Amino acid sequence: MAVLHYHGSCQCGAVDFDVDVDLGHTVVCNCSRCRRLGSVLAFVPREAFTLNSGEGNLTEYQFNKHLIHHLFCKTCGIQSFSFGTTPDGEEMVAVNVNTLDGVDARSLPSQAFDGASV
Repeated sequence: MAVLHYHGSCQCGAVDFDVDVDLGHTVVCNCSRCRRLGSVLAFVPREAFTLNSGEGNLTEYQFNKHLIHHLFCKTCGIQSFSFGTTPDGEEMVAVNVNTLDGVDARSLPSQAFDGASV
C-alpha cells in the first residue's frame, strides 16, 4: 500500500482529525488497554497528523511506564489516537484505524504486537 490521506473522528464528531498514513502496516496489540478496546493501530510521524478540532474535548489516560498519551473524547469515550515517541525520540501518533472514514480496519493485514509482555 502507499501513504494516503484520511479523515477521522470520534463517534460524536467532537474530535476531528486528518492523517497521512500507509494502512499496509497496521498493528493489533494485546496489552491490557488495546485488547479491551479492540484497537487496530497505524503509526505515523507527528507531522503527518493534524487535529482539526476537539483538543479541549480530549482527556488523557496513561498506564504502565506512562510513555504513551492515550487521548479520548470526553463526550463519547472513543480513543481515536495516542501520542508518544519512538525509541530514538521522534514524536509519533498511533492512530486507531477504526476511527478513519471509509476504512474497514479488520480487513487490513495486521501484525500482532505482544504489548502484554512489555
